[in-house]
Amino acid sequence: MLKRVFVAPDPGRLRLRSATRAVLGISVAVAVCGLAGHSLAAAITGGLAALLALFTVTDTTVRGQVVTTALLPVVGFPVLALAAVLHDHPVARDVAFLAVMGAGVYARRWGPRGHSLGVFAFMTFFVTQFLHTLPGQLPELYAAVALSLLCSSAVRFGLWCYERRLPPPAVQAPDEGRGLARVTTRQAVQATAGGAVALVIGQMLSGERWYWAVGATWWIFVNTASRGETLVRGFRRVLGTLLGIAVGLVAVVPLDGAAVPTAVLVAVCVFGIFYTAAVSYTWMMLSVTLMAGALYGLLGVLDPALLALRALETGAGAIGAVLAVLFVLPVTTHATTDAWIQRALRCVHVCTAQAAARLSGTPGADPSPHVAELEVLLGRVRLSLAPLVHPLSPLRARKARARQVLALLDACAREVRGLASVAADPEASHDARLAAACWRVEAAVEALTTPEKARQARTAPADAAHAPGAAAGLARTVPADAPHAPGAAAGPALAHLHSLERALTELAAPLRTSPREPLIGA
Repeated sequence: MLKRVFVAPDPGRLRLRSATRAVLGISVAVAVCGLAGHSLAAAITGGLAALLALFTVTDTTVRGQVVTTALLPVVGFPVLALAAVLHDHPVARDVAFLAVMGAGVYARRWGPRGHSLGVFAFMTFFVTQFLHTLPGQLPELYAAVALSLLCSSAVRFGLWCYERRLPPPAVQAPDEGRGLARVTTRQAVQATAGGAVALVIGQMLSGERWYWAVGATWWIFVNTASRGETLVRGFRRVLGTLLGIAVGLVAVVPLDGAAVPTAVLVAVCVFGIFYTAAVSYTWMMLSVTLMAGALYGLLGVLDPALLALRALETGAGAIGAVLAVLFVLPVTTHATTDAWIQRALRCVHVCTAQAAARLSGTPGADPSPHVAELEVLLGRVRLSLAPLVHPLSPLRARKARARQVLALLDACAREVRGLASVAADPEASHDARLAAACWRVEAAVEALTTPEKARQARTAPADAAHAPGAAAGLARTVPADAPHAPGAAAGPALAHLHSLERALTELAAPLRTSPREPLIGA
């Protein structure tokens, strides 16, 4: 787990830059709130707003990110007022909290913007429970949130907007279907049901800190699309919380709320949240737990018993999430995994076609954006397959074959990156052998992603998949004496294409197995 965080690739140092910028943006926001004379509760609310704006706003363009950030108060302020007004009306408050939770998950159908606004709405309600906000505090909290968002936006979009020099990230696939056929609809129902279970158990454990359980259920559902992903995320959340509590007993409780060292610890935790989020949910939760403990220390209510209660409430939230994904409109791991693998394979084909077009001199051909998209898609495949490759998974056969799929997809990505690098060579020139190899790659992808092609491949002779220049028996051939004009890049490009073709051919074995047999089915 340590290796996964500290040795994980960080292309362009994006995780490092994001984490450093977050510390800077949130520090500026909290400092300005302090200089403006806001109370500690208002400064914490403003700091959380800045953190959410920097963490959850992930539109594909900088312009889109600016718009989404500007819309955060539009959804946050009414929810803040609702939560404050209902503070002394427990039944109405609980119903409203669950409604906000369900609506926040439902909003994901509108892409990154819907996701960001949904998270901000939920966390706005959550923070009012954390700080016991009353209606009389609303004007100050509104001012603190607005000021913090302005400060964090000035850092993100003005002082250090490194996204302007990056290719746009991949656009996520739209949530297809209608009604309960849509994943976001099913998850909204699941999250609401799980939140209700967590709320009941949480209130049985503590009449004051019950909202921790609901918050745990909420965050377990974030960025998951199947029951397998949700179960693994629930396990990692509990593990991260327990680790964070253990560290907190040593690092947070002895501080006794001292302002300067606590502020330094919070800054370290913020860095940890942003730096580890993409590679380890467990480590991110460790950082979140430490930060929450540090904030309670500032409020003067932290003690070991409170940390123990947090562990119990997190467990209650995990129970709610597990029961919901198992028994309320479950979304199978197989269906989700298959969809992401299909998208990744089609992206491999697009990358190859763009690289070949660039090598042949086609104006405007550029595989680079598609290579970046492939990295994002493979991240989603890894997330979807996480339940099967988890060390505690009892399904050994499926675990082995899931690892095989991941290894071969990683090999495809590696060869595609190499091919794109060769295609970027200004000396690269057309070679008929490149076109032939690209055709075979296309045939291999079609065999893996087109049902009819896959059926044909399953009935092909057993040795067809291993024939030279074949992609599961579907390769197109080019006469051996086809004219070609070898260029400096032809040799390396052909090597990448042949390795890519071989990896795609080997993917046929695990991916063509019936969903009823051990592979990636749920």
